[in-house]
Amino acid sequence: MSAQPTGYWRERWRIFLRQPIPRTALVLMGLLFGLSLCAELIANDRPLLVNYQGEYYFPLLFDYPESSFGGDFAIYADYKDPYIANLIESQGWMLWPPVPFSGTGIDLGLDRSNPAPPSARHWLGTDDQGRDVLARVIYATRISMLFSLLLTLGGSLVGVALGALQGYYGGLFDLIAQRFIEIWSGLPVLFLLILLASLLQPGFWLLLGLLLLFNWMTLVDLVRAEFLRGRNFYYVKAAQALGQRDAFIIFRHLLPNAMVSTFTFLPFIFTIGITSLTSLDFLGYGLPPGTPSLGELTAQAKANLHAPWLAASAFGSLTLILTLAVLVGEGLRNAFDPRKTEQLTG
Repeated sequence: MSAQPTGYWRERWRIFLRQPIPRTALVLMGLLFGLSLCAELIANDRPLLVNYQGEYYFPLLFDYPESSFGGDFAIYADYKDPYIANLIESQGWMLWPPVPFSGTGIDLGLDRSNPAPPSARHWLGTDDQGRDVLARVIYATRISMLFSLLLTLGGSLVGVALGALQGYYGGLFDLIAQRFIEIWSGLPVLFLLILLASLLQPGFWLLLGLLLLFNWMTLVDLVRAEFLRGRNFYYVKAAQALGQRDAFIIFRHLLPNAMVSTFTFLPFIFTIGITSLTSLDFLGYGLPPGTPSLGELTAQAKANLHAPWLAASAFGSLTLILTLAVLVGEGLRNAFDPRKTEQLTG
């Protein structure tokens, strides 16, 4: 059979859903990612909605001067300023998010030294600069998951494309590509990333590009082996004899079969992206200073051993994300493993 039919993929999906632990992990991971995408609605130092003198204001979308609420100056309103808050609440109300702190805002009204322990005001405490840990974890989770998702997709596209070309054409191209991969994979990746990050201005897209330089090799050997095996099948030989284009044979006949085994590795590649970003942030060569980051929170925990809530928040967040990704990966692997499939469907 040249390509996997739609019914095959539906059956794999049904087998995956029959596994309670991976299914629950997928739901929790989707919920976690969805909530992190709405971080501004959950944790923000601006109210979601303001009603003043019968008119509605949306501080999340627009910047309003404090004169709009009876203030004296035309500067942007600070809704946590007691003076502005009293003006608004005297003739209206403010609807705050569940966590009234942003990922970068400093709590200037805290009456104790930083880092402060968990309290009713800060559920997970504050870091050494007075920033709410829960808010930073929420924003850091979004950045980490988006970064790793883009890294996984980008690296997988490059790896699958190169592996497919190597396996299908073979010969001199395969030989040269394999020697290049062997040399490239032997480079000290972490030291090169630190060197490049120290020479260039760090940023989200720069780090993504730097990590893509080394994270595309994971799937090359797997896809190459599938194509080397599949190009000798009779239906591929028949398609070549009929004069079908190489691109059509690759995408229609060989790639669907290769993607069966490749698909199960994606959650594990996702975990590599998160740990890579966390490691660079921990060492100080990652995202710009002040950006919410799990690696930066881990570094703060190391520097403030007297504040165990920092270590608990960083370790707990990383453990939860990585565990859910691994459980989803195990579920996918079982769904595509014929031996496991018989047990799950028996």
